[in-house]
Amino acid sequence: MLRSMYAGVSGLRNHQTRLDVIGNNIANVNTIGFKSSRVTFKDLFSQTLRAATSAHGGRGGSNPVQVGLGMTLASIDTDHGDGSIQYTGKGTDLAIEGSGFFIIRNGNTLMYTRAGNFDLDEEGYLVVPGTGYRVQGLDLASGVEGKLIDIRVSTGTTFNPVATTYVEFANNLNVETEPGAEISAPFEVYDSLGRMHTVVITFTREAAPNSWSWQISPPAGSSGVSGGSGVLVFDSKGVLSSPTTMPTITIGMTGTGADPIEITLDFSAVTGAAGETSIAIAYRDGAPQGSLQSYSIDGAGNIVGEFSNGMIRTVGQIALARFANPAGLMKVGNTAFVESNNSGLKQIGQAGTAGFGSIASSSLEMSNVDLSLEFTEMIVTQRGLQANSRIITTSDEVLQEVVNLKR
Repeated sequence: MLRSMYAGVSGLRNHQTRLDVIGNNIANVNTIGFKSSRVTFKDLFSQTLRAATSAHGGRGGSNPVQVGLGMTLASIDTDHGDGSIQYTGKGTDLAIEGSGFFIIRNGNTLMYTRAGNFDLDEEGYLVVPGTGYRVQGLDLASGVEGKLIDIRVSTGTTFNPVATTYVEFANNLNVETEPGAEISAPFEVYDSLGRMHTVVITFTREAAPNSWSWQISPPAGSSGVSGGSGVLVFDSKGVLSSPTTMPTITIGMTGTGADPIEITLDFSAVTGAAGETSIAIAYRDGAPQGSLQSYSIDGAGNIVGEFSNGMIRTVGQIALARFANPAGLMKVGNTAFVESNNSGLKQIGQAGTAGFGSIASSSLEMSNVDLSLEFTEMIVTQRGLQANSRIITTSDEVLQEVVNLKR
């Protein structure tokens, strides 16, 4: 049989494989997070009819004489270039700008994907619709770097009470106020159980120049206040000069079931100049218990929850993975990959750090299939198929002529 026929068969078979890959790329042109593939060829091997000879005796050498015996696949490579980002407006839709991968879990198997069309299931877990694969996040509570957990965002998530620890005062105490005059400013604080208590601070104009004393009245139900008095002294420009450190008061809560409330008082923004007395509370921390009302996901993958008590807290963080050789990952369907022997070990981290990329929320990454390139490759592949089929038919005609020699 002719070598050319088998060479044509190898070309026909492998060009068909290339056409299969092109067809799959085009079929997934609108698949979220899809990464296109390409086929490369290489010659199979060559039969040596005459080996090369070296120059000797005044005669030049000769090159080897070889006949190629067809071709085969060199590789089917996955192009991990970024697809375009499309805004969707859905909060759980996520796209990665960079080289990272989302981590999803199917039972005990970890997989990796660029398709961020996630949703919440009935238990509040962030999952891949249609498969139920759970999206993985970093376990912030454990303190173990790279430890993964299923991400859960439930409206039943609570924010435990936070006791007040800091109160900042602002505005002015009129230096022209008559000695002995009093100014009261009530403010609210929370204990460790989230109960609100009203505390009153009273400022009294002293006879000494630019001087005011202050006194804390204990709230109802408390067992007294420790360190609840002091003196404020202002300089010639009305700027606070004493005390130089922020005083701390302790409100006893004996018999209430709550811990004592230790509060730092900050008077640094208070002035003692001429003008209206307008002492006010600029800031006070602490909060009662609250429940999750809404959430959003930022560029670092932090799931930031807004609670009914007005507090904002990170309730989860999307984990990302990266690989030394992403092209070495194996496709396993559902737009997901798994590790292979040539992908390198996964490195787990968070968005916004080197090599992981950033997260665009309410957006999705489209397929990176280039239709114009795929159609061009399809034309070239079609011509390759036709040419190789012609080799087979021509070789067959030659064989027919050989058979006809005996007639």
